[in-house]
Amino acid sequence: MANKQNYQNMLDRMLRDRETYGKKLLLHSCCAPCSSYVLVYLSRYFEITVLYYNPNITEQAEYQKRVEEQKRLIGELNKEREAGEVRYPIHVIEGVYEPEVFCRLAKGHEEDPEGGERCFSCYAMRLQKTAEIAAQKKFDFFTTTLTISPLKKADKLNEIGQKLGEGCGVPYLLSDFKKRNGYLTSIELSKKYHLYRQDYCGCVYSKAEREKQKKERNEENT
Repeated sequence: MANKQNYQNMLDRMLRDRETYGKKLLLHSCCAPCSSYVLVYLSRYFEITVLYYNPNITEQAEYQKRVEEQKRLIGELNKEREAGEVRYPIHVIEGVYEPEVFCRLAKGHEEDPEGGERCFSCYAMRLQKTAEIAAQKKFDFFTTTLTISPLKKADKLNEIGQKLGEGCGVPYLLSDFKKRNGYLTSIELSKKYHLYRQDYCGCVYSKAEREKQKKERNEENT
């Protein structure tokens, strides 16, 4: 069996190269809470533009709530920078809300378990758009916040990202942001900035799974 890659160590080695400092990074973000740690961490090294593109979010009201929280967090972090924090400025691009794109790719995979092929297609959908914009706007790197989640598979995300990076000519920044207590730090930062924190990724299937789990826990406790 091949040794599992340590993506955090790989990122550490890259960040030791001071020639990357101030380069332009396009960061796909799934939500403000997950992006919080990543933005605080990487804005010391890169000038980041956040791409909020998540067609998997089924309900438009939920989508809008999440995108507004993303913008609010970026505003708070930029204020801290203006107050003296050693960070590069953070920008944001709000992607088009097009849930029909996710619905098409999920067709035939409605019964897939969470973390299966439907999710892999969703990773690829969002990273494909990020790669396209990174190439169009001449970013130096692109990556995603998705690896911070304990429910997301960093090896699969990095595999998809690397392949897309090779195709578009923009290097993909390898990551496993949950390492070094990244996920736990994101929870603390969510409390600090009073961020709206949801308990499902956004699609109708993940929401149904969370509701099922809650129901089962309630039944166990009665």
